[in-house]
Amino acid sequence: MKQAANSIERKKMELAANSIVFLAFVLLFFASSGVADPLTYNVLNYGAKPEDNFDSTQALVAAWTLACGSINPATIYVPPGRFLVRNVVFRGQCKNNGIVFRIDGTLVAPSDYRVIGSTGNWLLFEHVNGVSIYGGILDGQGTGLWTCKRSGKGCPSGATSLGFSNSRNIVIRGLTSLNSQMYHIVINGCNNVKVEGVRVSASGNSPNTDGIHVQSSSGVTILNTRIGTGDDCVSVGPGTNNLWIEKVACGPGHGISIGSLGKEVEEAGVQNVTVKTVAFTGTENGVRIKSWGRQSSGFARNILFQHAVMTDVQNPIVIDQHYCPDEKNCPGQVSGVKISDVTYQDIHGTSATEVAVKFDCSSEYPCSNIRLEDVKLTYRNKAAEASCSNADGTASGFVQPSSCL
Repeated sequence: MKQAANSIERKKMELAANSIVFLAFVLLFFASSGVADPLTYNVLNYGAKPEDNFDSTQALVAAWTLACGSINPATIYVPPGRFLVRNVVFRGQCKNNGIVFRIDGTLVAPSDYRVIGSTGNWLLFEHVNGVSIYGGILDGQGTGLWTCKRSGKGCPSGATSLGFSNSRNIVIRGLTSLNSQMYHIVINGCNNVKVEGVRVSASGNSPNTDGIHVQSSSGVTILNTRIGTGDDCVSVGPGTNNLWIEKVACGPGHGISIGSLGKEVEEAGVQNVTVKTVAFTGTENGVRIKSWGRQSSGFARNILFQHAVMTDVQNPIVIDQHYCPDEKNCPGQVSGVKISDVTYQDIHGTSATEVAVKFDCSSEYPCSNIRLEDVKLTYRNKAAEASCSNADGTASGFVQPSSCL
């Protein structure tokens, strides 16, 4: 009996030893095959300091250089604290397609707006693939520049806080952008971008501070995001297709705008855009399409605005094809942008003006196949009004104000 027990004990020990050898082999295999755990580059290790007057730009650049040069996925970590950073361009092509910026702290732009005000961008990613940004705060410290612009003095145009250009497979999740000098986030020439759980905040009278601007891009998704700013909450530029916007709260701001389109004579169009489950509070516009009042090859088609709630919005539903800021370079002309196949479905709420639905389309290329389905907008507890010019389409379900299509 004792001999049998010893035999069983020996077998258990052999199995345990074999398991340890096998585990070691597996770990060695994965390490040698380039799928090891991601490397982490903490910016503190490269000279960054969480002090408002200490320039941590080079530490961020050093961490990026190492992460981009790694053949394995890598994480750049920004710990809690405020880190002063000047304008930086993060360029590909990297040796891996899995770089994560994990930000627990705040990146702060220089308080003197002139330092980065003429650079165009504060933090710019170019030609990157597979970059993700998780968490963190970007403080653009743009209030000084806004004051300068309102004074009418000679001021720089300002820097976009975060830009992605000619990049793909991008994720921006849980980021907060505060007080950008100009645009908060710009996605230009990109493919497969997901923006989720982002918060954008700037004063309602801050000039040109669009929340998220998308242009010349495909496969962009914006989800669960709250935007309050001095310009468009989301603006959509030429060359955008397959854009999905869902569960966005906008206000203050100028609404969600497709356009302005048609600034250039030869211009790519916008198509396949869905905007759904959105809320607008005290905004200048709700859902808007706008184009310059001059000749262009541009277009906007196959667009759905669905499940929108308006609260005290000046222009809840608007198409404006006579956009001509400062009345320069366009008076006397008509828009060449062709707008078609636009659906407004389940749009409810209150208008701050009597005309809640306004379709002011091109006399040369009238808007076509505009559909209103289940729309109810009121003004001071009464039915609002609708205005149509050069617009053709249909209305179905309960539509208030009465359709002018």
